[in-house]
Amino acid sequence: MPSSFLDRFRDPQASDDKPDDGIEAISVTELNQRARLMLERGFGSCWVEGEISSLSQPSSGHAYFTLKDELAQVRCALFRQRARFVSSPLREGQQVQIRAQVSLFEPRGDYQLIVESVREAGKGAWLAALEKLKARLAEEGVFANARALPYPPKHLAVISSPTGAAIRDVLSVLRARWPWVKVHLLPVQVQGEQAAGQIVAALGLANRDQRFDAILVTRGGGSLEDLWCFNDERVARAIFASRLPVVSAVGHEVDTTLADFAADLRAPTPSAAAERLVPDQRDIRRRLVQLANQLLRANRARLDTLHQRVDYLSARLRHPGERLREQRSRLEALEGRMQRAQSRRLAEERSRLEQLAARLARQPPSRRLTEQRQRLGVLETRLERAGGKTLERVQQRFDTLIQRLDVASPLATLRRGYAVLEDDQHRVVRRADEVSPGQRLTARLSDGRLALEVKQRLKE
Repeated sequence: MPSSFLDRFRDPQASDDKPDDGIEAISVTELNQRARLMLERGFGSCWVEGEISSLSQPSSGHAYFTLKDELAQVRCALFRQRARFVSSPLREGQQVQIRAQVSLFEPRGDYQLIVESVREAGKGAWLAALEKLKARLAEEGVFANARALPYPPKHLAVISSPTGAAIRDVLSVLRARWPWVKVHLLPVQVQGEQAAGQIVAALGLANRDQRFDAILVTRGGGSLEDLWCFNDERVARAIFASRLPVVSAVGHEVDTTLADFAADLRAPTPSAAAERLVPDQRDIRRRLVQLANQLLRANRARLDTLHQRVDYLSARLRHPGERLREQRSRLEALEGRMQRAQSRRLAEERSRLEQLAARLARQPPSRRLTEQRQRLGVLETRLERAGGKTLERVQQRFDTLIQRLDVASPLATLRRGYAVLEDDQHRVVRRADEVSPGQRLTARLSDGRLALEVKQRLKE
């Protein structure tokens, strides 16, 4: 132990040979407290590799063991809140690497490690290679998928083991939450050398099948080796290239694989994936009941308002008979006023007419009226003479046009002995080759028609 550490507990003026009774000694409790603080602050977290021995796992969920190598050993404590993130159970004699906080158990003064995480030794190269692959795929954009999932999907393709607990958990949750979704299992191995190739083939099959609208890739928890096929580059690229959106639910919450990064959605467990894929019918039913109650209350409030309006309008509404009686009375009054006004106006006009007639009878015919009558007579005479002359000119022109028309008319030709032949469609026959023997024709003469039948077509 460094001298600086001991100097904190030693009086600088004290001699190593003889104690000074004037110096106050510290308690063991304080000593251990100071030692614990020195260890935690001096070392912090570190990775330590060794073999597990003296493993104890009481019912509290904590784990206590000794980590040793050929020359030394150290006590370790793995508390429950950290133990649940360990992917595989601890075993006696197991070679592991732990990340731990250096500390001291004060009641016994035991130096110990407070374990934060555990991984099997020898996996460091795997994890380093995985991190390099992860960085390369991320740089290429393989982890950029973020397509929207159908909610809920109509036909879901599940890529998983047919005998694993994951498919049972998924089907159980889907039946409880949304039993109308169709589920098609594409069985594959989910661990081992053949698993990655089968998963890639199943992804291709699901994308070629037009029935599916989403894919779920899932399996239960396991060790790093068990889940390693989901870290295969081929699987990550197949998920990235998928035409359909992909949900990945591999292992437990603490397990993360390249398939999770390449998928459109990552779920911590198979059951959680099923819950995210479909709504809960019970929640929807409750929501529908709430909406139905809101609608019922709104309808009741609306009806109450309408009832109040009907009552208000009913109070203002008058019987139609009463309105008719009022209108009839008003009509009779207007009719009486109109009759009286017409009678009065008629009497006034008759009186005025009588006055004018009396005045006209008393006055002699005026000179102007006589002159107008004479002028009218003269105009009538002139009009008769002009009308007669105009009529004679029109008659002469009409006769001339009649003569011209008669000369140009085909009837004049017919009167000279010619005839016009017509077929049964009343079309004029102009040439002999337009008819054939046996055909019926009509001959139009100047004073009538004749029905003819063609016997023979003669040549000139």
